Amino acid sequence: MSATVYGNVINLHAMGATIRLEDGRLAAAPLIDVEAHRTSYQRSLTARKRLPFTVREERAGRCAMLAGALLEEPAAATPSAAPVMLTDDAFEERLADYLRETEEWAPPDQPQPFERHLTRKRRRAAQFPNETGSSGQKYRGRS
Repeated sequence: MSATVYGNVINLHAMGATIRLEDGRLAAAPLIDVEAHRTSYQRSLTARKRLPFTVREERAGRCAMLAGALLEEPAAATPSAAPVMLTDDAFEERLADYLRETEEWAPPDQPQPFERHLTRKRRRAAQFPNETGSSGQKYRGRS
């Protein structure tokens, strides 16, 4: 089911655009539609101009395309920006090095650091007498 609804573009990003529909719901515009109608999307974002969108409910959410875009088949649009790198090999290598360096902080055959801290704290607390009076209740201030 699809319906034509007006909305404003609130964000342009590497995966397409985010649109706030006039009823307050959010919808996503695919990158191919944004690339095909870049000026309209950009104008709506900067000037807060309302545009008509054809909205389809999909299992992953709402998909919005400019209303005239479904009538004409857009040419095979190529993204103008470089593709988004979802993995950074240099970062992954640095992270692996850091994890290797910190392995000795919490050896698997010993208690974890927080457990060692609590054990020391319990031992130290045992050295002090309880703060209980003769009735066995903690002192709570003036009565």
